[in-house]
Amino acid sequence: MPLSTIQIETQNDPDCAVIWLHGLGANGHDFEPIVAELNLPDSVRARFIFPNAPIQAVSLNNGMQMPAWFDIYGLEKDSKEDTAGIKKISEEINLLIQQEIDDGVAANKIVLAGFSQGGALTLYTGLGHSQRLGGLLALSCYLPMRDRLESYAEDTQRDLPIFMAHGSYDDIVPLAVANLAKELLEAQGFKIDWHDYPCAHTVCAEEIQDIRNFLIQCWQ
Repeated sequence: MPLSTIQIETQNDPDCAVIWLHGLGANGHDFEPIVAELNLPDSVRARFIFPNAPIQAVSLNNGMQMPAWFDIYGLEKDSKEDTAGIKKISEEINLLIQQEIDDGVAANKIVLAGFSQGGALTLYTGLGHSQRLGGLLALSCYLPMRDRLESYAEDTQRDLPIFMAHGSYDDIVPLAVANLAKELLEAQGFKIDWHDYPCAHTVCAEEIQDIRNFLIQCWQ
């Protein structure tokens, strides 16, 4: 069954798109307000797609059922990962990307964005996509399947604009985890547009302004 989504168009006949993945325990409505907050110019005809993660048990939260893109066992370097779950849900996100392409949006005008667990899925899916996308927004997140990066990252994405942002006071996904992701990606030749902000596990006003500028650059 396809993922349910919430969609907002800034203008009629969109020619660019953002697929925005929420964090653990949230839903597609979580980032709805950001469309207005971005205050994009009238010349930008964008469609924002906010998918809803399926409900499933999360090991990190004592098996509690909640919206989650995949299971999480822990965030330490050596924590077990739900590789099968990551691959399966990534295929669902790829279907959403393909839907936009089928609707006439060029692949290089599609930005994949995500916060926290959604950001981790953004990195895995975006880096592994066969067609060159418009860019990635990886917010307050980590890099999943770190030891397999070289095998799943596609050469088509080597020059992909990647915006990574993190709160320096984040006590959910530590800044060090995001820094490790940045270093691993840079070691593979990816160019990271890195930002850190004096905030916790959230998206702050300054960050929204930087995201706005990044999106406009991706769509130019």
